[in-house]
Amino acid sequence: MGKHHHMQYRLDRKSGASVSSWQRRFGPDSEKMKENVSVDMGWGRLIFGQTFKNNEKLAKAIRAEEEKRRDIAFYIRDPHVLLSMAPNELFLDPSHTYRMWVHSYRPDSRQSQAFNIRRLLCEEDARAVNRLYAARGMVRCDPDFLLTGHATKLRTYFIAESLPDRQIIGTVTGVDHAEAFQDAEKGSSLWCLAVDPQSNAPGVGEALVRHLLEHYFTRGRDYTDLSVMHDNTEAIRLYEKIGFQRVPVFCIKRKNPINEKLYTAPLMEEKLNPYARLLTDEARRRGISVEVLDAEYGYFRLQSGGRSVICRESLTELTSAIAMSRCDDKRVTHRLLKSEGLRVPQQYINEKPQAEEGKSWVVKPARGEQGDGISVDLRTDKDLDHAIALAQRECRDYIVEEYVQGEDLRIIVIDFKTVAAAVRKAPQIVGTGTHSVTELIEKYNRRRKAATGGESSVPLDAETRRCVELEGYTMDSVLPPGIGLQVRKTANLHTGGTIHDVTAQLHPRLSEAAERAAKALDIPVTGLDFIVPDIGGPEYAVIEANERPGLANHEPQPTAERFIDLLFPRTITGEFHEQTAH
Repeated sequence: MGKHHHMQYRLDRKSGASVSSWQRRFGPDSEKMKENVSVDMGWGRLIFGQTFKNNEKLAKAIRAEEEKRRDIAFYIRDPHVLLSMAPNELFLDPSHTYRMWVHSYRPDSRQSQAFNIRRLLCEEDARAVNRLYAARGMVRCDPDFLLTGHATKLRTYFIAESLPDRQIIGTVTGVDHAEAFQDAEKGSSLWCLAVDPQSNAPGVGEALVRHLLEHYFTRGRDYTDLSVMHDNTEAIRLYEKIGFQRVPVFCIKRKNPINEKLYTAPLMEEKLNPYARLLTDEARRRGISVEVLDAEYGYFRLQSGGRSVICRESLTELTSAIAMSRCDDKRVTHRLLKSEGLRVPQQYINEKPQAEEGKSWVVKPARGEQGDGISVDLRTDKDLDHAIALAQRECRDYIVEEYVQGEDLRIIVIDFKTVAAAVRKAPQIVGTGTHSVTELIEKYNRRRKAATGGESSVPLDAETRRCVELEGYTMDSVLPPGIGLQVRKTANLHTGGTIHDVTAQLHPRLSEAAERAAKALDIPVTGLDFIVPDIGGPEYAVIEANERPGLANHEPQPTAERFIDLLFPRTITGEFHEQTAH
C-alpha cells in the first residue's frame, strides 16, 4: 500500500540529472495550467502544490482539511517554508517518492491464469474495494463516490478479480494530472494500491501497477509517480523490481488522529503484536489509559476511573482459571461440550484406532495452541504413527479424532453473544509454470508475513511435504500455471492459513451453538472452532475452544469494540469508529 504523488523535480531524460520543474513552471504553457487545484479522492484531497502561486494560499488549503479525512499536499516547492507557517498543524510525511518514465518502462508479457484486471463497474465492486481498504488499514470511500469517479478521465479505478470465484482481490487508483490541472509535463500518479491479504494468487500487486502504467502511457502520459512509506519494504521491493526510480520529492500533511503515528514518537503499545494493538487502540480512543507491561508477550493494563484490568491480548482477568483450563485441555473441552448436548467428533485419548478404508483421522496434542503438533486427514497406520510422535513433542498425551469434512469455521463469542464468524482456509499456492512448489511457498510466505505482521507463514517441514506428496507433487515440482495446491491440511493462521469473514451468512443455529458452548465453558471471550458442511446450514461439529482468540483476524467486525464494552461498559457510546489510514 502506498501514498502516491507527483514530483517536485524531474530527471533529465538524457543525463539523468535532477532538473527543477519549478524553473520552467511559468514558461509558455504556464498560462494554461489551472490554479489552486485539489482533487477529491473520497478519503481526502490531493492538493497539487505546483498550482499554488504562493505558500500562504497552499498552507491555508492544507489547514482546511475536513474531519475524518486525510488530505495529501505534494509537489511542494518549499516544504521547509510551508512547515514554518504552521508547525503545530503540519508535518513532513516520512515517505519516499518513485517515478516511472514511459521510455524506461519494460512491459511483462506474462499473464496470470488466476485473476484478471478490469475497471470498477458496479456497487458490488465498490463495496469490495472498501473491504480491501479496511483490510489494509486505509480510509474508506463512499461507494457512490467510487462509482461517480470511475466514469471520468480524472480518476481511474482498476480491480483484480480472481477467476475461480470472481472475488475482488486487489485494487489500484490513478489520477491524470493533465485532466486535473492541464499539466504541461503530461504526468500521472498512482494511488491506493491494495491487495487482499488473504489472496493466494501471486503477482496481483505487480499486475495492477503495470496495468495502470500501461493505461497512462497508452494515453500519452510521460510518467507516473507514486509515494510509499519509507519502511514499507515489500512495496518498495515491488516498485524497484518494476523499474521505478526514487526521486527527491516531499509531501506535506496536516496533523490529525489518522496521521498521528507519523509525526509522534512511537508509543510503547506500538511494540505490541497486531492482536494486542487492536485492543489498546480501541481503549485509547475511548479515553482509557494503557500501560504496556510486557510487549513481547502481549501483556497490558487498561484503566478507567477506579477500574483496572490486566490483559494478555484478548485474555483478561475476567476469564477464570477454571474456564482457561477447560479450553487449554482439548479432552476436557470435548467432554464438557458433549455433556451439554453439542455435537463433537468421535475421540480417542492416548489410543490409536485401526486404520480403515475410506476413513481419515486427526491427531493433535491434548494441550497446545496455534496448530502446533496437529496433523489432519491421516489415512494409514504409518501416517498415524508419525502424527502421534509429532503430537507428543508438544504434549505427552495425544488425541485421535475422526476427520470431519467441511468448512473450518471460527466463531467469536464475547459476553456470551456471537460477534463475528469467519471461514479459515488452509494455505494454497497457485502455479505459474516456472516456479517450484518450494519457491511458490516462499513467495506465499512473504505475502502472508507482510499482511499479518509476521504472524502467518507455511512451515517448510515434514507435514508440508506430506500434504504436497498427498496431492501427487514433490517440493521440487514445477506447478502448472493456474493450478492450485493445498500445502497444509490445517487452516491455522500461524501455519499459513487465511481467514474470510462470513458473519452475515452464519446460520442462527451455529450462532446459538457457539453461545451455548461459551456458557458451558463459562468463558466471557472465546473463539469456537467448528467444522460445518455449509455456513448457511444448521449442521456442525465443535472441534475446540480458544481462550485467547485473535480478534484482529475478524475485522471489520466490531470485535475490539465489543471487547472493550465488556471490560468498561460505562465507555459505550454506540459510535461506530473507523480508525483507518491511507
